[in-house]
Amino acid sequence: MREQIIRIDELLLGEYGDQIQAPPSEPLAELIFTILSQSTSRKNYERAYSRLRERFPTWEEVLTARTEEVEEAIRSAGLARTKAHRIQEVLRQVLEERGELSLSFLHNLSLEEAFQYLIRFPGVGPKTAACVLLFSCGMPAFPVDTHVHRLSQRLGLVPKGKNAIEAQAILQKQVPSEIAHRFHVNLVNHGREVCKAQSPRCGECVLSGECEGEGS
Repeated sequence: MREQIIRIDELLLGEYGDQIQAPPSEPLAELIFTILSQSTSRKNYERAYSRLRERFPTWEEVLTARTEEVEEAIRSAGLARTKAHRIQEVLRQVLEERGELSLSFLHNLSLEEAFQYLIRFPGVGPKTAACVLLFSCGMPAFPVDTHVHRLSQRLGLVPKGKNAIEAQAILQKQVPSEIAHRFHVNLVNHGREVCKAQSPRCGECVLSGECEGEGS
């Protein structure tokens, strides 16, 4: 499988390039951002995050605000009541455990240690934790969202019938750490542009030679 992953990565690299990875950032902000991104579109969760930071410039203000106020600020992300409760509970736990509203210490942990720490929080599953570690900490975590899940099955990297959590566990072990960031980003790009859930553009797909079932 690893050889196939490397072939697919090279094909996607030629199509989409290698997106420069941003410098490591404060993981708590990335965690809140990723919670807002759950089950909604990029446009909606980016708007919700911007409104949240405008309304509450510090995480302390988000924590101490009435939940209804947080809910109103993030309404465009959908599931606002659930996400507002989750965000405030995460902030509460971080403050109680760390004495400050920061998760910068994650940069000093191993990938597995940081992953296990994050999935303890309410509403933080394997994909959310991996997103934080990949995009904020620069660790070779490999998130599996709907696009990556779909492509990994069509390409035969993950057996049909495996859910996204199972697929992530498989791919985390197989994707070489040095390409984890670009491979994830390029799979997502390819899923959005070509290998769509409905009416995939198989005739334009650079991965057609790797696909086990075009349009499956």
